Amino acid sequence: MIVPSMFVGELQKQGTVFFTGVPDSLLKNLCAFINDAFDSEHHIIAANEGNAVALATGHHLASGTIPMVYMQNSGEGNAVNPLLSLADNEVYQIPLLLCIGWRGEPGVHDEPQHVKQGKVTLSLLDTMGIPYQVISADSDQLRVQVENAYSYMRLKSAPYALIVKKGLFEDYTPQHSRQIEGQMSRKEALELVVQHTAINAIYVSTTGMASRELYEIRERNGEGHQKDFLTVGSMGHASQIALGIALNKKERQVVCLDGDGAVLMHLGGMAIIGTKKPGNYVHVILNNGAHDSVGGQPTVGREVDLAGVASCLGYRSSIRVTTQEQLVDALKLNELGPRCIEVLVRKGNQKDLGRPKSTPVENKQAFMQYVTEVDR
Repeated sequence: MIVPSMFVGELQKQGTVFFTGVPDSLLKNLCAFINDAFDSEHHIIAANEGNAVALATGHHLASGTIPMVYMQNSGEGNAVNPLLSLADNEVYQIPLLLCIGWRGEPGVHDEPQHVKQGKVTLSLLDTMGIPYQVISADSDQLRVQVENAYSYMRLKSAPYALIVKKGLFEDYTPQHSRQIEGQMSRKEALELVVQHTAINAIYVSTTGMASRELYEIRERNGEGHQKDFLTVGSMGHASQIALGIALNKKERQVVCLDGDGAVLMHLGGMAIIGTKKPGNYVHVILNNGAHDSVGGQPTVGREVDLAGVASCLGYRSSIRVTTQEQLVDALKLNELGPRCIEVLVRKGNQKDLGRPKSTPVENKQAFMQYVTEVDR
């Protein structure tokens, strides 16, 4: 295993002083160390991976040094455009060190949403013409890999990727983990939402802990899961899935259960909701100021007014709530949508939280049957 400080130290020897990206569970110990070791001008947790590539490009243009961009392999999709149309050596020739967590690595058990990503992680880099190495767990070999990566980036003025397998980095305990205020847990808020929305409501939940907690709530209550589309992948896109449904099922309440990190990743989606103005749309944003599903790294969710953003983008009503009573009151309001309810919740989740037992296809089939049958 590799000590995170040792890895970062090798990058610093090569002149790297700027780090940006989107957290990943395989990189959580590395990200935690970077967050402790560097100030906010030298480490920025980006809204999405494409933004991270652009941030790193700006840093290189201003400093001439080679920055590091970290991401889960699912984030390659967000980064493809700026990697090929901005950083590529046939365009602006920007040297960037990519550090990519390899979820769904073939032969290693993982959740369904990571399997395809894992299969194409390396071939996608091949297609983009980005050379890579899978990082060795041997420190001496790692040093050679880092040297080879920087030699290539300096010679070709182009990106280079280091691939991180599960369990590569040793545990690191954050020294400056901030506490997130909130009277409710995310799960408590979810329970209130399902209790106080329409009996025939349609739910779309965002990737990560929110979908897992919603699934567990249904299990505990002895309910089926047909009301819920669990967006186990595609971070940041739940709101648009919900919008597509709401525009087709105008007589049904459609509830999007979102997270602050997911909302920020593709914030422009809220502008489309606000301009389309579906009267049946309720956007519940569970804001804990953290990427809770991949290690609890901070977002800027608590530093911005997401309910205010919704209002500015055309939502008919928006409110920020902090207590159970306020949330229930907001849910009971019979107002025309789109409505935004930003709920400030605590960071963290139960340690033994399970995962959906059904496959994504089974979830989809049951959901589509519910959506059509209830209309009859």
